[in-house]
Amino acid sequence: MRLLGLLLFLTSPALLEASLRPAKRSYDTHSYYVIHHDPSFGQSPADSAAALGAELVEQVGELKDHYLVRYEKDSQPERTLFNTGDEPVTRSKNVLTRRHDNLPPSIRSLTYQTVRQRVKRAPVPSFPSVDEVVSKLNIHDPMFSSQWHIVNKDDPQHMVNVTGLWKEGITGKGVISALLDDGLDYKSEDLKANFYAPGSHDFNDHEDLPTPKLWDDKHGTRCAGEIAAVKNDVCGVGLAYDSKVAGIRILSGPISDADEAISLNFGYQQNQIYSCSWGPPDSGRDMEGPNLLITKAILNGINKGRGGKGSIFVFASGNGAASGDSCNFDGYTNSIYTITVGAIDSKGLHPYYSEACAANLFVTYSSGSGKHIYTTDVGEKVCSHNHGGTSAAAPLAVGAFALALSVRPDLTWRDAQHIAIHAALHFNPEDPDWEMTASGRPYSYKYGYGKMDVYTLVHIAKSWQLVKPQVWMSLPTIEFEDAAMEDGVMTGGEPIKEGGVRSTTTITKTMLEENNFEKLEHITVKVWITHTRRGDVEVQLISPAGIKSVLGSRRPGDSADTGYPGWTFMTVKHWDENPIGQWTLHVFDQGNSEAGSILGWSMTLWGSAIDPEDTEKYELPDEPNEGHNLPPHPTATTSTSKQHVKPTHHLPGDHASQSGEATRPAFHPTDSKPGTSPTNSPTTLPADEGVFTHMYDLLSNQLWLIGAFGIVIIFGVGAGVFLWRRRQLAKRAKGAYAPIPGDNMPMRSMEGGTGQASGSGEPGSGERSAGGTRELYEAFGVGSDDEDEADEHSALTGGGASRYVQQATVSYHDGFLDDEGLSTAHTSRTPYRDELAPQQDTQSPRREGSDGSGDGSWQDASEPR
Repeated sequence: MRLLGLLLFLTSPALLEASLRPAKRSYDTHSYYVIHHDPSFGQSPADSAAALGAELVEQVGELKDHYLVRYEKDSQPERTLFNTGDEPVTRSKNVLTRRHDNLPPSIRSLTYQTVRQRVKRAPVPSFPSVDEVVSKLNIHDPMFSSQWHIVNKDDPQHMVNVTGLWKEGITGKGVISALLDDGLDYKSEDLKANFYAPGSHDFNDHEDLPTPKLWDDKHGTRCAGEIAAVKNDVCGVGLAYDSKVAGIRILSGPISDADEAISLNFGYQQNQIYSCSWGPPDSGRDMEGPNLLITKAILNGINKGRGGKGSIFVFASGNGAASGDSCNFDGYTNSIYTITVGAIDSKGLHPYYSEACAANLFVTYSSGSGKHIYTTDVGEKVCSHNHGGTSAAAPLAVGAFALALSVRPDLTWRDAQHIAIHAALHFNPEDPDWEMTASGRPYSYKYGYGKMDVYTLVHIAKSWQLVKPQVWMSLPTIEFEDAAMEDGVMTGGEPIKEGGVRSTTTITKTMLEENNFEKLEHITVKVWITHTRRGDVEVQLISPAGIKSVLGSRRPGDSADTGYPGWTFMTVKHWDENPIGQWTLHVFDQGNSEAGSILGWSMTLWGSAIDPEDTEKYELPDEPNEGHNLPPHPTATTSTSKQHVKPTHHLPGDHASQSGEATRPAFHPTDSKPGTSPTNSPTTLPADEGVFTHMYDLLSNQLWLIGAFGIVIIFGVGAGVFLWRRRQLAKRAKGAYAPIPGDNMPMRSMEGGTGQASGSGEPGSGERSAGGTRELYEAFGVGSDDEDEADEHSALTGGGASRYVQQATVSYHDGFLDDEGLSTAHTSRTPYRDELAPQQDTQSPRREGSDGSGDGSWQDASEPR
């Protein structure tokens, strides 16, 4: 009876149901594995688990011969299991494989169990229509239906995704954004209700209010409208239409370094976000950044702004991509303390003006593919229909951060960067510029970590756990043989020959622990490189995981011979990567000129602390550290005044009409010579694609190319026939006519029907008649055999064909070259200059160092975007 009762108990429905239920997991205290058991060896699953020192949990559902086992974390068996090298078991792709004689033969495989978060396959979101938003949110702004970046009727998957936040009542209340720009029209009906006067100032005219005064003082007002245009019956609405905006006017006249430094910290306890759509020239030739004084101001805002949480500086990446420029040559965007924002157009394509670099954090919308950004303009009820460039993308990012701070005012400046990375959406997945990082996130030099999604950004911010305080780890400077810098002149170093120069440094776990370093964020790399043509040099950083950051890309227009005298690059591409292992710096010459050397380099890692209590805030040293031939920090320079030009100065005129692209890498392939096609790249750009962007499109059209060659061939044949025919006629004429006896005056010395002997030395000597036959020959650049040598001498000595000499020697001046650079051999002639009407004078004076000259210090004169 007892046996029968026991059998009935064991087969009771309650017990059977309990035995079918999976055992409770405890992933915090235990590690779990699945063994594939082979019963043919006569051992039970429990025996196999015991042989591994593990605890048998249960069969894996209905899978025959698959069993779940577990270890206590940090137990000796598990540590042995995961050891590599000479230990019996190694891990590969989460599967442990036995070395043929060590594991029990009854175990076919052992698989480590990783806890993963699955994503819901939610229904495809239905994008709101303009009418729905207008109706539900009571919007009466007449331009709202044209603000496609808010509600995109044509491409609904491409908009900032903000209306859902408005429905939740998140509209930016309590947040103040300051626009460092050319003024702000606080009398505009679209802005005056949200204008914050205490945080405003005019540093150009030294007044309290940032009144737009010049005919083109419009940019700051337009950017302010993108952020905080009021919901009313004027123009459109801003992303954070209940937030406040302050105007700090710095772009409408000369400003000193001291005033720029003050402006970057102005009202920094109330002004929480600074919108900066300006920087050095986007010419593809300049390498500039803030000098020491201005860098100190930025760092001061980071350390002390917003009560110590840090000012949030948002910078536009730049509009110089069509000129081959990269935002890593801009010391403002190339800083760990700024958020660098690029642009995409209404179709989600990369506009040809938006600069790419390893400092780009994310992108958002601006002009291109036939559309502009619609926003507020200067005037009580004036609207703008043609705003654009990366300088229009940055204020949208500012509006997004204003919304995030309205729900989480305690976010630090680093938290803002973290949530931006987590909220960025991957798009255009077929674009070859995307690369997977070690952290598992895709990254693009054109797009950063993806496009900004405001709804996702704010909801991540709501539950975001604040990051631990910042720490940094500076590695010793690596100096090459005989490297030195004296008075700004670099000497010595390792020559950059074919294949380039590779230099390595190693980071260990012990080094990280000694520096209280837990998780990686930014990396900065300082280089000292000499080169006769800086634009041919490319600088790459390669991590232990094989992730490559292009720090300094090839710039075809950069012909400076000053190299990199201590320039600091920055990359965000290694965010959250494990830094342990060997890091490699690769410097090579894409022009193959072999005319440079690398003197040294240093690397600094920036991230979060292991122990938050054992941290301090970073401060810039006042003087260079001793013990190195190469200065570790930029040398302080004399404070000067400079003239900022307007934000759209370098924005191409067709920035809105041209279609973008999603088929080209940001930089041409670097594993081969320019113009060749490596096997690992689906798209190859011509060597000069960055300078002649539209030429690339023409060359891709074979019909156009064939037609061009045909025209050249026809012209060549025609020119050959003409020259042959001309010589035949000349020979006949020479044989048919003889000079009149006693007449020593050749016909070609006649001018205007009267002439003088060619050797007389009079003013008219050697000059040609305006209608003479020689002019016809000159049109094709040829002359008779007996005249060539004399004409060549005449051209060189300023005789005979002086008009042609003048034509050939006029120097080109594009606003970046000094007038003093014109040849002194022709000072009697007036050199060509660009002359602008006084009210349209937007050219800033040339500054020492903007082409890399000087002592290698950063220059702070900043050209708006």
